[in-house]
Amino acid sequence: MASSETAATGAKGTDEGAAGVGTGRGPATASGDLAGLEAGLDALESGGGGDRVPVGRVLLTRVLPPIVAIALVLTAWQLTYWADVQPDYLLPSPGDVGAVFAEMWRQGTLLEYIWTSVSRGLLGFLIAIAVGTPLGLLVARVKLVRAAIGPVLTGLQSLPSIAWVPAAIIWFGLTNGTIYAVVLLGAVPSIANGIVAGVDQIPPLYLRAGRMLGARGLSSVRFVLLPAALPGYLAGLKQGWAFSWRSLMAAELIVHSPDLGTGLGQLMENYRTMQNMSGVLATIILILVVGVAIDLLFFSPLERRVLRSRGLLARVS
Repeated sequence: MASSETAATGAKGTDEGAAGVGTGRGPATASGDLAGLEAGLDALESGGGGDRVPVGRVLLTRVLPPIVAIALVLTAWQLTYWADVQPDYLLPSPGDVGAVFAEMWRQGTLLEYIWTSVSRGLLGFLIAIAVGTPLGLLVARVKLVRAAIGPVLTGLQSLPSIAWVPAAIIWFGLTNGTIYAVVLLGAVPSIANGIVAGVDQIPPLYLRAGRMLGARGLSSVRFVLLPAALPGYLAGLKQGWAFSWRSLMAAELIVHSPDLGTGLGQLMENYRTMQNMSGVLATIILILVVGVAIDLLFFSPLERRVLRSRGLLARVS
């Protein structure tokens, strides 16, 4: 009985070996084919890997729609102006607003106004990152801290930034300290809550694997927590910048001093004092353009790169 089973096993092995020789495909070759199949499926899901998108397609799908939208808004605005819905001093035409831009450009003050606000916003945002990131990690990883200040962070995020301006003026006077305090109080909760949300979405397996590999303390934060929480953290940074920009405009609208320089918020308040509606609308447009430009030039490309690197965003082909 044993000899017959041995013979059968030997015959089966001989047949498999012959099949392998006949087809030239052993176990190693099959494994390589499987890896190639997986790579092909990954490339198919990502839209062909490194294929470049035609310029015409980019113009048609990404550049043309915003231009059409802007043209429609300007057309509706001009038609409303021609219909005399409001007097000229309350509803100026697009041409009147354009004349304000041209005048600021001729005087050389346009870029100065923009840079004053952008530099304040960027500095306040960087300080908010330095404060909000460790605070968010602390709240995310320490249960007692989360129970104590987690709800406070959520409440601060929903509090309008302009509510902090009177208190900041009392604390710091009419100085840049008031503006930066309002920006920090508006941005830090958003950044902290963003990283908390990102850490909460990390699979526990990643944390256990990191501990098994010796990642503890700061090394765990650097090599496990922050990389794994990056999509949520990036969303928090994006929202934090939006809150920084809004808080900055709220502070500049109220805080006035010759020593502070003139930002976009202060410029809009000056035009309001002069009852210059064209100037007010021009400043609103500048605030909108700067906010959109920061998002398009920095946050959107960074967000797409992070999501694509994690297989969460397919390439457009």
